[in-house]
Amino acid sequence: TMQSSGHRFRDVEHHPLLADNESYDSSSSSSEADMADRVWFIRDGCGMVCAIMTWLLVVYADFVVTFVMLLPSKDFWYSVINGVLFNCLAVLALSSHLRTMLTDPGAVPKGNATKEYMDNLQLKPGEVIYKCPKCCSIKPERAHHCSICKRCIRKMDHHCPWVNNCVGEKNQRFFVLFTMYIALISAHALVLCGFQFFSCVRGQWTELYDFSPPVTVILMIFLCLEGFLFLTFTAVMFGTQIHSICNDETFFERLKSEKPTWERRLRWEGMKSVFGGQPSLLWINPFAGFRIRRLLLRGKKGGPEFSV
Repeated sequence: TMQSSGHRFRDVEHHPLLADNESYDSSSSSSEADMADRVWFIRDGCGMVCAIMTWLLVVYADFVVTFVMLLPSKDFWYSVINGVLFNCLAVLALSSHLRTMLTDPGAVPKGNATKEYMDNLQLKPGEVIYKCPKCCSIKPERAHHCSICKRCIRKMDHHCPWVNNCVGEKNQRFFVLFTMYIALISAHALVLCGFQFFSCVRGQWTELYDFSPPVTVILMIFLCLEGFLFLTFTAVMFGTQIHSICNDETFFERLKSEKPTWERRLRWEGMKSVFGGQPSLLWINPFAGFRIRRLLLRGKKGGPEFSV
């Protein structure tokens, strides 16, 4: 008979090999080690379309802000300061998006529930662990199976098509940064549009703009709609993620109202566990921990991508 999720999680939690995230790496087969050396990428049509749309929308916003509003302006420092700020935020947002999409969210090795691996666990008589029937892997505590990634993901929060990946234990920080920077550039774009419409009302179309008034208005209206929708969505998502981190609870656990069988971290400890170490500028830096040389070596060793 199938045990309840509470008992199942307690059994998994008490086993040291299943509680330690690095235990799988040390006992994985050579094929799993090869897969770990490749870039993580999900071949999902909907997710890839949404990811491309995200980039196109950011590029569109950057085009309107730079070429429609800032470059034609007579105020040099206004254009320079806002241009540099907006483009820096855009680069940080897209970098966070890439790292969220191309980072292994914490996938459990697929098909590791073999007799040989079970023997290596040295289970005590009567000790129970849970096997995922979908990906044939030993399912650790707080892991959930993603039907799109076709893998069990440690501390899976949700699968986000906009980043074409699951948000889990290893890439949640990048997803939080992505939502934060998108919200910031959306707010910045809306403020710039407000100033621009104000100058339009003053009748300075021919003096300030390279585009005709109708084209300028249409471009700015679309930017305002985009900025408002993205600001609302990402701000809510950012707040939800911070709330989940502080309460040490994923979206699935909150949705299912699961009673925690693990020792919850304090709010500050939860933030440090996700963002890494003591508070510093590295917390908001999506490039932290990125190694180009390592990525190139991975490409030579295991191919350009790892698709599941």
